[in-house]
Amino acid sequence: MSDAIHEFRTVDPATLEPGRSYPGHSAQQAAEAAARAAAAQRAWRRTGFDERARLMRAAGAVLRKRRDEYADLMTREMGKTVTDGRAEVEKCAGACEHFAAHAERYLARQPVDIEGTNAFVTFNPLGVVLAVMPWNFPFWQVFRFAAPALMAGNGGVLKHASNAPGCALAIESVFREAGFPEGLFATVLVRSEAIEALIGDPNIAAVTLTGSVAAGRSVAAIAGGRLKKCVLELGGSDAYLVLEDADAAAAAKVCAAARMVNAGQSCIAGKRFIVVKPLREAFEAALVEAMRGYVIGDPRDAATRLGPLQSVDARDQVHEQVQRSVAGGARLLLGGQVPDRPGAWYPATVLTDVRSGQPAHDEEVFGPVAAVIEAADEADAIRIANASEFGLGSGVLTRDLARGERIAAEELDAGMSFVNDNVRSDSRMPFGGVKHSGFGRECADFGIREFVNVKSVQVKG
Repeated sequence: MSDAIHEFRTVDPATLEPGRSYPGHSAQQAAEAAARAAAAQRAWRRTGFDERARLMRAAGAVLRKRRDEYADLMTREMGKTVTDGRAEVEKCAGACEHFAAHAERYLARQPVDIEGTNAFVTFNPLGVVLAVMPWNFPFWQVFRFAAPALMAGNGGVLKHASNAPGCALAIESVFREAGFPEGLFATVLVRSEAIEALIGDPNIAAVTLTGSVAAGRSVAAIAGGRLKKCVLELGGSDAYLVLEDADAAAAAKVCAAARMVNAGQSCIAGKRFIVVKPLREAFEAALVEAMRGYVIGDPRDAATRLGPLQSVDARDQVHEQVQRSVAGGARLLLGGQVPDRPGAWYPATVLTDVRSGQPAHDEEVFGPVAAVIEAADEADAIRIANASEFGLGSGVLTRDLARGERIAAEELDAGMSFVNDNVRSDSRMPFGGVKHSGFGRECADFGIREFVNVKSVQVKG
């Protein structure tokens, strides 16, 4: 890893005005942070769950106390609406409270019935987990890793996205203000090229990444070469099946909400809406109407439903995917034009006649673009949904709840499937995907056990 120190400069996506700059860390400073985290973790692993829980609840209290400050920081660095930012901070506080309340139960020893012995399985911390995190949910992505990891007795080193340095440092300050041991959780402001050396650092025991498929492949290869555990949450092109018995207006409302979360910049945002032919016309009309409700506005206004994308480059990539899809035969029903104003703006957009070979069908479109795909029947809809390299979330819209449950539980190749609702993460449910959407799970008991040594113990008297 080069010892060059980079400056991290922020830009307000809504105005393109320069924001605050932050001095980065050198390779040596990053290594020292990992060493301090490892030293703190060796003591932390011996603290009881009561003490860990007390501090984790204190972290939740810090988050709530500084909610508006952190929401404004997200708006300035990556364009999130202040309303969404406040909700994100609250969600992080809820995660802290959830794992404070349930970690001891999730990690309780499990007895095994082996005659003549005291046999059990115990869950011990691995050490320091390196977290490579994205900009789109700059607080939540971190806390859904950090709350369970720290409650399990691990330490953490955060390498955040380059455009969210203020968020990264603020998260470190949450744990410091809450009273966690000094150095147990550290933020290092380094470029992506520093990740390989950090993964190889002997003070790093494991790595978790949320990001692109390309980033996941790179981190998996590096971690595998060093025999270190990794969890990957990567891209998604979530399919929602709109069956012929669905209520078109209700389904469209769910699908619009699924598509427009965080201005469409979410791995688990609904992206492909596969509608069975008899309902297509009614659904398209209802979806356009629902998407019209997401009007571009000032992200600092609490009433705004659609803020800017995270950068002009990101906006231009989304627009280019829309244009290529139209050139390939898709039709625009709404949006699809770059607004004539400063900032990384893109309107709510609906494409129909989307087919294989078009970016809106085959690629992850990370912005407010809904793709309508026609299916002949239920079986065809399932086939189209599963014919994707991604497998993160999925949905089914139907009046027949037993039918929806069967399809969601048994037919869709995804880590999560929701019926008559949009997919979202929740501390109480495992979160993650299959295929190119990654492997491993976050949240719930499955998530907290990703970064522990599942140890078999047998005592013969």
